[in-house]
Amino acid sequence: MPQRHSKNNNDLAFFTYDEKKKLGYGTQKERLGKDSLKPFDACCLCLKPFIDPLCCQKGHVFCKECILGCLLAQKKDIKRKLAIHAAQQKQEKEEEEEKLMLQKAQELDAFDQQNHGAVPQYNDRSHVRDKHSFQGANSVKVTSYEEEALRTMKAFWLPSATPEAAVKVEAPSTDTICPEGKEKLRLKSLFPVYFTEESDDRKSGSLNSSYMCPSCKVTLTNTLTLVAVSTCGHVYCKKCSDRFLVADKVCLVCDKGCKEKGLVCLEKGGTGFSGHGNHLEATDFKHLGSGSGLGLVRPAATT
Repeated sequence: MPQRHSKNNNDLAFFTYDEKKKLGYGTQKERLGKDSLKPFDACCLCLKPFIDPLCCQKGHVFCKECILGCLLAQKKDIKRKLAIHAAQQKQEKEEEEEKLMLQKAQELDAFDQQNHGAVPQYNDRSHVRDKHSFQGANSVKVTSYEEEALRTMKAFWLPSATPEAAVKVEAPSTDTICPEGKEKLRLKSLFPVYFTEESDDRKSGSLNSSYMCPSCKVTLTNTLTLVAVSTCGHVYCKKCSDRFLVADKVCLVCDKGCKEKGLVCLEKGGTGFSGHGNHLEATDFKHLGSGSGLGLVRPAATT
């Protein structure tokens, strides 16, 4: 009975499907599970159920304490970078002034040598003729500028005289950024978010608490697209938002007016440790090493 060569190793000039599968050759894709996604009611920074949630204009939700601490840390870091940049500018200015002073001193020395080159110079005490009495253009006497250059000359073969490349600090930006969306974020642009809890929940803010849409009474999950009203902070599902809020332009809970541009879609997921929105597929590419038969793996990426 003939054997199926695709199921066995052989000496063909190409890899069979079974051999590629055993070696893990090619691009492997896997959809992320529930454990790899951040719940919609979790903070983007601490990944815990949020407390006093605040939302940015891009739909990222944070705990109030977490986002205030993050913005404060960014402010301190910006202040430190500004101080370093100011010190560097001061040092550059001092170096430029010193360079100008040395250049002027060199010009004065050259002028003095040019005008007094043929006049012999004597010692003040003994009136003994100086060794280099004629300070002309062909003089071998080393000027102060040349002495300074020789003294500070860099030598690559001596560790103590090896030149070092100056690290230039660019002027830092004074804007704080969102830790999740990487866009500019100010404290006054954040608005509080209020979720409607289901009546079965006894303890507010507990780990087992669940939320619902105040219009259709549907339990909110990661499968639904959520919309928050920036004027009052109440959260609805996308279907009720398009049906009522966009048409009536009034919040159904507090009767406060809202505009279409004030409706913010909340982001699902969106951290470095969890899947993001619709990009819930992880890929792993493996190709074969030349001549070794071993696979070289590229790190998996979420696309």
